[in-house]
Amino acid sequence: MLNSAKPTPGVISAEPEPIKLDWPATALLIIDMQRDFMEPGGFGETLGNDVSQLARAVKPIGAVLKAARDTGMLVIHTREGHLPDLSDAPPAKVERGAPSLRIGDPGPMGRILIRGEAGHDIIPELYPLDSEVVIDKPGKGAFYATELTDVLEKYGIENLLVCGVTTEVCVNTTVREANDRGYRCVVISDGCASYFPEFHEMGLRMIKAQGGIFGWVADSAAVLEAMKVSTT
Repeated sequence: MLNSAKPTPGVISAEPEPIKLDWPATALLIIDMQRDFMEPGGFGETLGNDVSQLARAVKPIGAVLKAARDTGMLVIHTREGHLPDLSDAPPAKVERGAPSLRIGDPGPMGRILIRGEAGHDIIPELYPLDSEVVIDKPGKGAFYATELTDVLEKYGIENLLVCGVTTEVCVNTTVREANDRGYRCVVISDGCASYFPEFHEMGLRMIKAQGGIFGWVADSAAVLEAMKVSTT
């Protein structure tokens, strides 16, 4: 016999357990959906990565973004990148590995990972509205050397729906930073992606391990269902 129980308003079917969110105190945080990471010729490809691996996150993010806009939820986009003089780019970051182009080098979308260049900007499918917050960050985490904490406090945010790229790097770092600051994070599993699928899976497992040591994990369908039930 089918379970006829109705979904509970505001409760997301998540792992390691369902979580109820106060939606007015919740923001959608979209991490680094930038051309430099997502498209050929950008920073991701200069490192030897298959950037097509990240495309799978675009549609789920787009669905949640539409729902967030429809309900008036605070939407925050982040962009990783550096000042033109590279004064905020530590040598350890600029000099690592053996990419075909390094941060600051001229590329097909402008200087690699430099603020104001075409490659630094967010992909057209998820482009921010003028009313949405855009946080420019020099590091992997969205809290380091940014105004994100001030923005969240201004709007009374306690919960974050987190998605973006890459799962094991900028998403994971931001969720860990948020957890230390007392924010409850729900990571949208199919709204995240990595150049390495195995790192994506392990990154999600790290977040929800040990009773949700860093947060909760749910797919976009579960998040959308909880948002829909809460507004009907």
